[in-house]
Amino acid sequence: MDWSKGFSASYYMAIVDKRTWNDISRLEITGGNISRYITGLRESADIDCPGYKPGEERWIRIWLDARQRGSSAHEALFTGLACSPAIKIDGTAREVPLECYSVLKPAEDYLLQRGWYAPSEANGAEMVRDMLRSTMPGPVVIEGTSPCLQQAIIAEDGESALTMADKILDAIGWRITINGMGVVTICEQADSPSAEFGNEFDVLETAVEIENDWFDCPNVFRAVSDDMTAVARDDSEVSALSTVVRGREVWMEETNCDMNDGESIEEYALRRLKEEQARSTAISYSRRFLPDIGPGDLIKLNYPAQSLQGVYKISEQTIELGYGAKMTEEVNA
Repeated sequence: MDWSKGFSASYYMAIVDKRTWNDISRLEITGGNISRYITGLRESADIDCPGYKPGEERWIRIWLDARQRGSSAHEALFTGLACSPAIKIDGTAREVPLECYSVLKPAEDYLLQRGWYAPSEANGAEMVRDMLRSTMPGPVVIEGTSPCLQQAIIAEDGESALTMADKILDAIGWRITINGMGVVTICEQADSPSAEFGNEFDVLETAVEIENDWFDCPNVFRAVSDDMTAVARDDSEVSALSTVVRGREVWMEETNCDMNDGESIEEYALRRLKEEQARSTAISYSRRFLPDIGPGDLIKLNYPAQSLQGVYKISEQTIELGYGAKMTEEVNA
């Protein structure tokens, strides 16, 4: 099936057996949307399902059936935990809106014991996998060979299994992805584009919004660690964010400094200033739905008329459960 061409779309919801992770029954849905993002729970959904029994908490899966000139596709869009906080009745019409959370929701709700820690030299991905498996149903897999932690990570007050998993992933430079079947994959950051959009594979609509978010970027950075302090400044005449060009000082201070091995506090302050000054260009557009491309993935855009040329990282997606499964997407340069 050629996803760059138009197709008709229909949707339904299945109840999922959390022990087998298979569909066990089907319910019709009348609309909704699915949101995907790069942090936290990674995804959520809001749907309307008149046949859902209010007050129940169930594992569900949302399916797309796409048809296109003799070809078809059956794609799982979302698997997660659903609840119905309200019911709307107008005469004989009945609406049951569902709030649906990702498969990571149980990990977010599970608080670690006081004193829990991830030891140094532990395999980072295996620590995350075992932590998630102990709190949630569904498959959790590792893709690739994970690095080990360079130093121990100690749980803070109110630390959940999910926030600790994110800290470990940040430490090793890896990420979590979730596919439509609810399979959690722990893997490396993307290093090559998953798809290229442009003349030969045109899926974007013409309306594009480009936002350069640099107003709050600092030009003076102060690092404080115990009794050590260092200040890094950008006083360059050719830097667009410098104190000279902007005519004012924009300070940022950090007291919880995570210095690399052998890095001085002065080097740390300079590195962090450069990181904070990296301009974030956010680009929003609508496009046709494509399976297996989500937040954290890289895509290559070739749309000279819209000034979109290069490789971008997907940060957010929203899928409308309507005609053609229209998707809005945000990427960052």
